[in-house]
Amino acid sequence: MEDRLEFRVFDKIARLSRECVITEKIDGTNACVFIGENGEFLTGSRTRWITPDDDNYGFSRWAHEHKDELLLLGPGRHFGEWWGQGCQRNYGLAEKRFSLFNTSVWNDVTKPACCHVVPVLYQGGFTTNAVEDVLSVLRWNGSAAAPGFMKPEGVVIYHTVLGKYFKKTCEHDDEPKNAHQKR
Repeated sequence: MEDRLEFRVFDKIARLSRECVITEKIDGTNACVFIGENGEFLTGSRTRWITPDDDNYGFSRWAHEHKDELLLLGPGRHFGEWWGQGCQRNYGLAEKRFSLFNTSVWNDVTKPACCHVVPVLYQGGFTTNAVEDVLSVLRWNGSAAAPGFMKPEGVVIYHTVLGKYFKKTCEHDDEPKNAHQKR
């Protein structure tokens, strides 16, 4: 009875046609570097903290080897994709790379030398046509993150007003993840 009486706020509805940033969705594994205000240094995957002894595709070991450079990221949580050789699509690379997601802060000039940044493919007002146009370019030209690799995964759309990410893949976007592998 009390639950019915509790007032619940209906959130404001954000406008869809606002600024977005579309980046290449790289097929690897999510990775995180945490730097505390006191210099604390931790590494994580999408779902847990990892260490060089309890790692995720070698990311924690690599991050600890590059700790001095990564500390240049400054305090905070720095998310990115750990990708390349031995990790998902491989992208024809002989090494793994860490590509930062926050393109409003990081670019080829501001990033630490050991890092990459996910490629920005479009920035402007959100439209489904913009998303489809970017996907068409990726399908035709291949990966912007690994030029010459012709099987890019797709795109990530960051809606700046909502502060939310959405993804759209080049193949099997209408199916749950890995559903096409079960056939």
